[in-house]
Amino acid sequence: MKAIIYRTYGAPDVLEYADVPNPKLGPDAVLVRVRAAAVNPVDWKIQAGYLDSALDAVFPVVPGWDVAGVVEQVGVGVTEFAPGDEVMGYVREDFVSRGTFAEYVAAPVRTLARKPAALTFEQAAGLPLAGLTAYQALTGPLNVGEGDTLLVHAAAGGVGSLAVQIARALGVRVIGTASERNHDFLRSLGAEPVTYGDGLADRVRALAPGGVDAVLDLVGGDALKISPELLAPGGRLASIADGAVVGLGGTYVFVRPDAADLTALAELAERGALAVEVAAVFPLEQAADAMRLSMEGHTRGKIAISVG
Repeated sequence: MKAIIYRTYGAPDVLEYADVPNPKLGPDAVLVRVRAAAVNPVDWKIQAGYLDSALDAVFPVVPGWDVAGVVEQVGVGVTEFAPGDEVMGYVREDFVSRGTFAEYVAAPVRTLARKPAALTFEQAAGLPLAGLTAYQALTGPLNVGEGDTLLVHAAAGGVGSLAVQIARALGVRVIGTASERNHDFLRSLGAEPVTYGDGLADRVRALAPGGVDAVLDLVGGDALKISPELLAPGGRLASIADGAVVGLGGTYVFVRPDAADLTALAELAERGALAVEVAAVFPLEQAADAMRLSMEGHTRGKIAISVG
């Protein structure tokens, strides 16, 4: 099969469009013919070697954790899916090697859910990692619900835009930081936008004088540092971007595959409560360009890779 691979850590230039063996199918996995994958910042961070202390790499590595496609074959222990089913998944293992930037991927059933009919394959591929990250933070350590006020730092990005929609579906008021060019986009999702940068704390206090019930930090650094002072008494803080959150009394969140959580996201999409913004689509052989765009850090929504 055709796939994107890298044989050593490095910049996007190390990526190759190559022929590799088809994946072997374990008893609890399904063989997915990939229709689309999605780029996440973690993909190029792994490729650069930044996560080498946490994740073993078996070279050559096929990058990518997000996928949407069609089941071609099921393992002998699989009863959840059948050939022809359209699925999406966050296909993360405990090492990196067999990713989703390929024509086929063997995906454990624990990483998959049925693809919502309301989403294209490119949109569905952009939902799992980012959507699960937002969902697990909001329903876990932040535990937001009806009547709460939530502040989302970097609300117009891939995770942020999904967090806004999930929170709104839970009955939460959302204040979101973003550049001015994305304010109308955030309003369309149901959030109240504020510009990040100097004076952010005052702008948030103007909207929530008593403080917010929860803060979801997606950028770290200065945004995280000012977050505790914006919380109401008993407020909760979580970050996916900066481990320093623990020292501030909050929780660091690293997403994990979860079929039930992914199914909950699919149900939100089916009923029109969750849309996936796709900023750009690249063919598989141009995955390096997709990575470069992600590295710029200014994309609204998701970057997808179309496989076929």
